[in-house]
Order: sequence, then structure tokens, then C-alpha cells
Amino acid sequence: MIRKIINIDKEKCNGCGLCVSACHEGAIALVDGKAELIRDDYCDGLGNCLPVCPTGAITFIEREAAAYDEAAVQENLKKRQEKAHIPDLPCGCPGSQARMLKREELSGPAAAAAQTEPDAQAQSRKPESKLRQWPVQIRLVPVNAPYFDGANLLIAADCAAYAYANFHEDFIKNRIAIIGCPKLDDVDYSEKLTAILANNNIKSVTVVRMEVLCCGGIQNAAITALKNCGKMIPWQVVTLSTTGEILEQ
Repeated sequence: MIRKIINIDKEKCNGCGLCVSACHEGAIALVDGKAELIRDDYCDGLGNCLPVCPTGAITFIEREAAAYDEAAVQENLKKRQEKAHIPDLPCGCPGSQARMLKREELSGPAAAAAQTEPDAQAQSRKPESKLRQWPVQIRLVPVNAPYFDGANLLIAADCAAYAYANFHEDFIKNRIAIIGCPKLDDVDYSEKLTAILANNNIKSVTVVRMEVLCCGGIQNAAITALKNCGKMIPWQVVTLSTTGEILEQ
């Protein structure tokens, strides 16, 4: 049948992934770093993806295409949700098992002394990791992991910790950190993040992203999750430059 359907110009696409998050039917995926309509029958022709595209790569055309199939869409979304959720069981890869990491933080007089020590002495101290849990990848963390209870949640782009030198001290410290890259992972983070926010007592959410356009995907997924979780949770977005500076917070 001839019908209205989206068309993606791969020459204009910058791989930001915003259209992937905006498409509620799961019709779009990133393939080799570019957005692609994966199946005609997943596209309802309503165009929720058009306004979020920063480069104008998505347009409507009329062509021969399979009719929109609601049942196929629901089945696909169900499979994606199952793929996104890792069972809360100590099985599979041992490295994916949820666990807390014990950190000995300074307190009392020792903490006060550390705050007032000379700069040269402070710089000579070996930096310490502030990571409090494992795993950290959004795709691997169990939705109901005990460390989410009462947590200040950090949702960060993979690249952020490499760009910003003091990332552990300024962002990971006193937070539960989860990371991801929407350009590389073929999954909609908003589903997993919504489940984490809805099923746990999250005190706050901090999103740290890079200035590059493709990093908008992780910010968009977090905001979508905040809207869909059914709770009012304080949140902020921090944008980092590729040279390691805070541009916006």
C-alpha cells in the first residue's frame, strides 16, 4: 500500500539518537552510528521523531510500505523491555552481579584536617575512587538493586569521566553512578531508567552529559523517565565540554 512514512537522510544524520527515544513504537534504531527505520510496519506515520531531530534529517514521504502493525510493535517493545532488564539473580556473568563497594571515608577530626591541609600536601595524596556500587552500565544494573534505595542517582555519559579530571570527587562522591552511551547501545534507556525511578526511593537525579549532540540522547532518556515514573524527583543536568570544563549546570 502507498502511505505516509518517515524517511531518514543518513547524510544529514549526526547519530544523536534523539529520534530513537522519541519514537514510542521502536521503529528507529542506530545502525553503525546513524538513525535507521528498521521496519516499515513499526512506523505509525505520526512523526513524533521529526521535531526532535536537530539536523532536519527526518521527513515524511509517501511510498509503498507495509501497513502499521500495532501487534508487531507491542511484541517488539516487550522484547526490548526484557532485553533492557537484567534479572536480579546471582547468575550469568559474575561481573554483572549487583554489589556495594565499601569505601572508608574520612570523618570527624581527620576529615577536618584534610579540608585544611596545604594545597601541595593535598595534591600529593593519591586520588581515591568514590564508586559505591557495581555494575555501573545502565544495561547491566538490576532495577531493584538495594543500593538504589535512598540514593542520589548520577546518570552519566560514558565519556564524561574521561573528559572531566575530577569526576569522582565532584560527581560520583555520595551518589550511585550509572553510565551509558545511547549512540553505541541499541536500546532505549528511558524504559530502564523509568523502572529504576518508579521502583526505588531515589532522592535526586543528576545527569552529566557531554556538549556533543549525540549526548542529548542520555539527557532525553533521563527526562522521559522523570516524567513517566509518577514521582516528583529533584533533578539537574550538567553539560561538560570536550576539554573538560563545566559549560552549564
